[in-house]
Amino acid sequence: MGKIAIIGVGQSAFVRRYPGSVRELAFEGFKEAVQDARITAREIGASVVCSAPEYDKQRSPAGVFAEYMGLNPQPAFYVETLCSSGSTGLRLAYSLIQSGLHDVVAVIGFQKMSEISSAEIQERMGRGADIQWESPFGTMMPAYYAMYARRHIEKYGTTLEDLALIRVKAGTYGQLNEKAAYRKKITLEMFSDAENRMAAPVASPLRTGDCCANADGSSCVIVAGEEKAGAFCKKPIWILGLGAATDTLNLAGRDLFSGLTAARQAAGQAYKMAGVGPKDIDVAEVHDCFTIAEMMAYEDLGFAKPGEGKDLIRGRETYKEGCIPVNPDGGLLSKGHPIGATGGSQIRSVVLQLRREAGESQVREPEIGLIHNIGGVGVYGNVTILGR
Repeated sequence: MGKIAIIGVGQSAFVRRYPGSVRELAFEGFKEAVQDARITAREIGASVVCSAPEYDKQRSPAGVFAEYMGLNPQPAFYVETLCSSGSTGLRLAYSLIQSGLHDVVAVIGFQKMSEISSAEIQERMGRGADIQWESPFGTMMPAYYAMYARRHIEKYGTTLEDLALIRVKAGTYGQLNEKAAYRKKITLEMFSDAENRMAAPVASPLRTGDCCANADGSSCVIVAGEEKAGAFCKKPIWILGLGAATDTLNLAGRDLFSGLTAARQAAGQAYKMAGVGPKDIDVAEVHDCFTIAEMMAYEDLGFAKPGEGKDLIRGRETYKEGCIPVNPDGGLLSKGHPIGATGGSQIRSVVLQLRREAGESQVREPEIGLIHNIGGVGVYGNVTILGR
């Protein structure tokens, strides 16, 4: 099997309401990635478009984007695994190149969440659960993760302050990210002030500050085989490991005390393929849709033992100066969460870190980075390991 690299990355600004069309939004990330890779649309052999279609008014966006971006007559594919669609797209691109069918593939993620109302978004997120056995009872994403948070608090003594510390860290780096939707400083005091929006209850024990926000945005990752990567790119970032797994859709089939099983299994696969372990990771982007999701990721990825994730954030070990920097771009909690664009944005952040191009958020001399991207409430788990 030949080596495969990421040769270009791009991302639009993540915003609460994008004024243009979805094709214009997707083009912003694509244009930046093509310029970054120093290639033209004609040199891209195939494209993979990633989004969650229940939020899209445009049907079959892969065909629309191929036309708009000058990618005809190359084949275009469409993938969806809820919030992890971008990382699933990278897995497909890797497979297309490894098979010999294509040598350069663009993975384009997007979501224009503002096309529908917040109420419609919540209803459609609820339908990401089993529409026969769970979603009719009003389950929504915050409520699901609140159950995990409650169990973590009861079993391990995790506190609401521990969760708030994760949001404080996100705010620290979100202020530095010009593409983040939320760039304000967050303090612990906000969570203890009943009048502050950050302290407002959403689904106990989660508060507004524990939850990421919807956003409009796009991302693009351009992937190439070893020969093309060497020809086009001065700083290729190599795909070392890929892991993917699923779990039961119904939470009635889950053990809420053991984190996200799909994440743990995907991490194990990726570590094995890359020939590395948790201690070898220099920087990580994890799927912090809620503060408890980041806490569980510390443990699911092996950065901490079960129940000891809180010690990492208390000791600031997940800050960029710590032993395992996590989300130095501000994470979803600061950037916002445009479903199909999220995975590509996470990949872009790690690529920039490994190239030493992350600006004020740069981690000291990273060699290996990890991306943890979750779809739904741990229904889909994707873990990607990249290296210089």
